[in-house]
Order: sequence, then structure tokens, then C-alpha cells
Amino acid sequence: MAPVTPFNQLSNVEQAEEYADNLFTGRHVRLRPLQQEDLPYLEQWWFDPSIVVLQNHTVLPRPEGGVSEQFALWSANKDTDAVGFSIELLETEEFVGHVTLFGRNSINQSATLAIVLGPEFHGHGYGSDAVRLGIKYGFLQLGLNRIELQTWAFNTRGIASYTKAGFVEEGRRREAVFFNGRRHDEVIMAILKEEWAGRG
Repeated sequence: MAPVTPFNQLSNVEQAEEYADNLFTGRHVRLRPLQQEDLPYLEQWWFDPSIVVLQNHTVLPRPEGGVSEQFALWSANKDTDAVGFSIELLETEEFVGHVTLFGRNSINQSATLAIVLGPEFHGHGYGSDAVRLGIKYGFLQLGLNRIELQTWAFNTRGIASYTKAGFVEEGRRREAVFFNGRRHDEVIMAILKEEWAGRG
């Protein structure tokens, strides 16, 4: 796929249309607005212990409907604090997950990325593709300079995926979370716009 042309280099309608189309389309997945029918899947996945242990500070179910409200808030895309998109497969348009950029700080030009995929969609490159699209949107459309994320040290699959997308480990909060009778580090990773642009 050809690199996306930033807005400040657009010189005609065709380039603008290509920019907008490529902004949401990756190798395997496409980002689209959240739809009402996505919410039951997100509720189900968020209550799946195999996902909860990777996303939250504790394995503790939330009240029914609370997850839908949170994702709807992230995906309203009405303010500058957060943007969220559903992830669908290019070939089948099947809904597979959700990616969010939240906590946007316009002065520091930074935000935090979060992603959730249905368990059955892990290991196919969909997450890495969606993360790359989230990064692209953050840098080219939101004007961010830094995108960060946090994960647990035992999430080796996620760390490998984030590293593949260009994130680097910046540090750790030692013994920040307690699971299975043990304390685990929180890993802080980030990517800067200059680093992303240099990946070509």
C-alpha cells in the first residue's frame, strides 16, 4: 500500500479522496463507526476472563450495559478527547474488535491507544493491522506527536504485536498489578510521529 499523503501535501481532489480512503483501510481490516449491533459482542468479550485479564487491573465483571456505555462514549467522536472505531475484516465485513485513542491532550499532542479483539480473531494479524491504522489516524488526522499504551508484562502476544507496529518500551511500573497470587509489571510503550514516519 502506498504511503498516505498528509493533508498539507494534498494538491488535488484525487489525492484527498485517496488520503481519506486509505486512512481507514489496512491490509486485512477496515475501521468504521461503531454500530448498535457491535455492542453485544463487546459486552461478551469484555466479560471473557481471557480478555479481562489483559485489559483491566482486576478480573471483576461489570454491570450489564456498562461496557456498552463506555464503548459508545469512546466512539461518539464528537469531541477531541477520544475517538473510537469498530474493526471489521476487509473481505467479509465481519466485526472483529474495537480500537480507541483516548485521553487526548491537545497541548502535548498525545493520546493513549487501546484495542480489544474477539478471542477467536487473535493470531491472524488483525490486531497489528488495526493498531497501525489507529496510529496513522492519530498522527495524520488528529495531529498527535506521541501515542502511548499500557499493558501487563505477561501479555507477550500483545507486546510483540505493538512492537511490530513500531511501539517501543519506555519503562515499567514495577509490580503494579496483582493476578494469580503474584504481582506483575505494567509495561509502558509509545511511538512518536517522527519514528512512525521513518518506518516508511
